Amino acid sequence: MSNELREKAILVGCQLQNVDDDRFNYSMDELASLTKTANGEVVLITTQKRTKYHPALYIGTGKLEELEAAIAELEPDVVIFNNELTPSQIRNLSARLEKRVIDRTQLILDIFAQRAKTKEGKLQVELAQLQYLMPRLVGQGTELSRLGGGIGTRGPGETKLESDRRHIRKRIDDIKQQLNIVVEHRKRYRERRKKNEMFHISLVGYTNAGKSTLFNRLTKSDVYEQDLLFATLDPTTRKFVLSNGMTTLLTDTVGFIQDLPTALIAAFRSTLEEATEADFILHVVDASHENYKSHEVTVSKLLNDLDVKNIPILTVYNKIDQVHEDFVPSPSEGFIEMSALNEDDLSKLRYRIEFECKQYMEHFEAFVPAYEGKLIHEIKKLTMIESINFNEDAEIYQISGYVFKEHSIYDTVKRYRIYKEQ
Repeated sequence: MSNELREKAILVGCQLQNVDDDRFNYSMDELASLTKTANGEVVLITTQKRTKYHPALYIGTGKLEELEAAIAELEPDVVIFNNELTPSQIRNLSARLEKRVIDRTQLILDIFAQRAKTKEGKLQVELAQLQYLMPRLVGQGTELSRLGGGIGTRGPGETKLESDRRHIRKRIDDIKQQLNIVVEHRKRYRERRKKNEMFHISLVGYTNAGKSTLFNRLTKSDVYEQDLLFATLDPTTRKFVLSNGMTTLLTDTVGFIQDLPTALIAAFRSTLEEATEADFILHVVDASHENYKSHEVTVSKLLNDLDVKNIPILTVYNKIDQVHEDFVPSPSEGFIEMSALNEDDLSKLRYRIEFECKQYMEHFEAFVPAYEGKLIHEIKKLTMIESINFNEDAEIYQISGYVFKEHSIYDTVKRYRIYKEQ
């Protein structure tokens, strides 16, 4: 996309004493990446160290004067602050700078507004935006009374916002009711999936770790993938057939991010809960990123917040072909190093998933008559076959493999062991 179409942005960060340089610098780099994802062009990054944020202006008065001079020279379209601003800070900064002022939360909400494709996604974004903007509407005049054009102002379908609190509260209630219906649909879909008894695998990871690329290569799907933060927003589930023929379900989920706004975690809880319903989790980590360790910690913390417990997790260090020079796998964790673009690595991952699954399965040997064609097909589809041989004299298939004890086919497989004695 050409620079002419991009909005010029100045980024502003304030580093408190309890935040180390590495974390702060990475946070500012990530803000720049978020700005690029929102179709912005960063023309200046300015930072300041303080013991605490200025209660009225976020930054000190001296730094604010520097910022005013930079705005006069560079003429940006928007000024983006790295931390969530209070309503009074936004009000004061907007009045002083005479430019559109947004914060990190608004920027992430804006990207989500662009990415949302499903009805549920759009409703969740609008709910988070309304809840965020509600306390910030007072005294803003017409500036925040509508979602119009430009970074931080977009919304699903360019929805107009009435500044009347009563109308906004009503819209919030309406969205919550609609989302409750969608959540019930999703719950029923999950229950239906469990009845089908397919093994369910979820891909989780930091945004832009390569989850969608991996998902597409494993399922031969066409989920949107691009080198941008939050390229995937709506979860997608496809059938994923392992090397031995067992059919599983694979779900691609929304990427996590450091300091993900609370409003978004709450709004997207039903989406993020896809991970909590899985039988197995693939935690995808970008091994080429210098901050891969903090990405791992962020995702692990969010999974913990979502109460993901007792679900086996395999860490997938992706982009190993571009591995960062300081990369070292985390100790004591099950992991695999690979590139989603390498076919041999994909085969290696399939075999590793099979190996991990077997730890939770029981070995079986069944003797099934040749006329039980439907049952033989079910066994091939729902169990992990090791070998299958046909005895022509007895007209019986001898099948060995692994089966989940919780699966209804487990009892069927046990029943057909009797043929061994005949």
